[in-house]
Amino acid sequence: MINRILLRIKIVQLLYAYMKNQSKSLDVAEKELFYSLDQTYNLYHFLLLLIPDITFYGKKRLDSAKNKLCPTPEELNPNSKFVDNSFAALFSENEAFVKYIKEHKLSWVNYPTTIKNLYETIVSSDFYIEYMNSSTSSFEEDRDLWRKIFKRCILSNEELLTSLEEQSIYWNDDLEIVVSFILKTIKKFDFEDGRTKPLLPMFKDDEDRMFASKLFRSAILNGVEYKALIDEHTKNWEIDRIAFMDVVIMQLALAEIQNFPTIPVNVTLNEYIEISKTYSTDRSSNFINGVLDNIVTQLKNENKLVKAKIFSLNQK
Repeated sequence: MINRILLRIKIVQLLYAYMKNQSKSLDVAEKELFYSLDQTYNLYHFLLLLIPDITFYGKKRLDSAKNKLCPTPEELNPNSKFVDNSFAALFSENEAFVKYIKEHKLSWVNYPTTIKNLYETIVSSDFYIEYMNSSTSSFEEDRDLWRKIFKRCILSNEELLTSLEEQSIYWNDDLEIVVSFILKTIKKFDFEDGRTKPLLPMFKDDEDRMFASKLFRSAILNGVEYKALIDEHTKNWEIDRIAFMDVVIMQLALAEIQNFPTIPVNVTLNEYIEISKTYSTDRSSNFINGVLDNIVTQLKNENKLVKAKIFSLNQK
């Protein structure tokens, strides 16, 4: 689940914090990196928990309306298509999901207003009204409803963002990419093996975990060397005009270029230029691209850059 794009972003964030305050040891900083990755995987499951919890809240609303002193005919015979959603019912019984939630004690019980707010946002949406009025009913239709909920209701909900921020400093930055993983999870969820289907693993394989550790450590242990290269190619720039985040991003990019021969240079450059567009200034992407391009040219001319001729696209 946690791909290399997200790993790079996490390492940029933790490297920035480490370079701003070097009171921590390298080992402690690395533990914090992997703790933040654990939190991202918790967020994946915590957001998936919205599926059964919002469904259950909807059922309680219907039951409460039925038990009023003078319920209307519509309240006595409500449209229960949403609360009877077959995908939500099956996903709630998924063994891997249930086990993870239980072991990590994840719960929305302390955030009832968030569940209420999300439910009300969903039921007021056009796609929900269309779903409830549809004369057809299928597992695929039920599954697609939840994909729409995550795409259109989750990312923009301020109440949700506030509740996530209260629980973890790491979660709001991760929200968009984690929702993209959830959309993949829902899309691949089948009726036939729904209860036993595994969810996305935290890492694709051990190689990705090793990539994160090696990249983080290399950026710090060889930081003086990389900083010297950056300084050499930014002599015409006033130091106070160079964003500190730009230096962090370039230092990490150089660590990847120098220590991972199977990852093409253009892949590395593109990844960190994209990161700079989100995490640094408006002009950072062009600046970083120019500086790194000059450094790469120098390394090639000095035969200090070795890249494998054959590489796997999965290395990206």
